[in-house]
Amino acid sequence: MKSIDIYTDTKALIFDLDGTLADTMPLHFEAWKKTAELMGFDYSFEFLSSCAGMPSAKIIELLNTKYNHSIDPQEFSARKEEFFVKEMHQITEIKPVTDLVYKYHNQLPMAVGTGGKRNIAQETMEILGLDKYIPILVSADDVQKHKPEPETFLKCADLMGIDPKNCQVFEDGLLGIQAAEKAGMMVTDVTPYY
Repeated sequence: MKSIDIYTDTKALIFDLDGTLADTMPLHFEAWKKTAELMGFDYSFEFLSSCAGMPSAKIIELLNTKYNHSIDPQEFSARKEEFFVKEMHQITEIKPVTDLVYKYHNQLPMAVGTGGKRNIAQETMEILGLDKYIPILVSADDVQKHKPEPETFLKCADLMGIDPKNCQVFEDGLLGIQAAEKAGMMVTDVTPYY
């Protein structure tokens, strides 16, 4: 497995969490499936994948519009979270990405910018021990405009005190990659590395 490089202009690292640092996507998809069955509606795996990085409630709003559903976004999100939390102990790290965290710890400022809720993201980082290495977490609860808008990553840069153009973002989702590009940051798609 080849290692991920950082650019020569990189002065800070920003990581997405789910599907980038933490191998949580299978657990999220399973929680989605169970919740959708419980609430009696269908969705496609492709549709869900295309929304990676977006908060669950926002995805439900899109589903409601696209398929003329009337699912309560908050109720869905709360139920999905319950299923996910029960399985969180199974989360593992995505090693080619976490290797960067260990390599550049105390050398470059780092932050996590996620579309997930703060309490879940914080717990995910604690399970993996990443909270000891990455002090800054910007979650869906901390911004108004989520990915593909750049607010999450711009807030990370601001909290680290680093110019956005000198931040390198590591992402697995298209919306996150678009957000990093809109923020004027360097971006690396981590999916070819695992």
